[in-house]
Amino acid sequence: MPAQAKSTDFVISRVFNAPRGVLWNCFTDPERMKEWWGPKGSTIVASKMDFRVGGTYLGAMRAGGGPVMWAKFVYRDIAAPERLVWVHSFSDEAGGLTRHPLSPTWPLEMLTTVTFAEEANGKTKVNLRWSPLNATAEEQATFSAAHDSMQGGWGGTFERLDAYLADMPKA
Repeated sequence: MPAQAKSTDFVISRVFNAPRGVLWNCFTDPERMKEWWGPKGSTIVASKMDFRVGGTYLGAMRAGGGPVMWAKFVYRDIAAPERLVWVHSFSDEAGGLTRHPLSPTWPLEMLTTVTFAEEANGKTKVNLRWSPLNATAEEQATFSAAHDSMQGGWGGTFERLDAYLADMPKA
């Protein structure tokens, strides 16, 4: 029997200068997500959400002058305002699963867990954990080798969220 590929999750955390409810809304409102989701230099060109367990988010992003890349989330757990869990995949415009357009050995599905923890002075710590689902050894190796790239991509996404929060009108 072949050895099971060891899973090494990707984890990134950031403390944001905003209350937990504001961060929760940034992750659960498709109009807000259009303003900050995706790494630096990207633009969200479509953002549609059916926010419920079993519901989906379908969004499309363009990085620079590159092709439009679609993503689909299927929500597994919603515990407002503390935790969101979804299965994340690349997709086509209709929501059908597809392979990563630039990495054919990228895992087909990723389990994404985001937690929101209240911190002192109205701040919130967001922790994101990404792990491949049902990945082959080759897909797991591709994922593990991409941690530095994911750090840059998710780090840039969180920088955009930070900037979006800074530009929001204060109550």
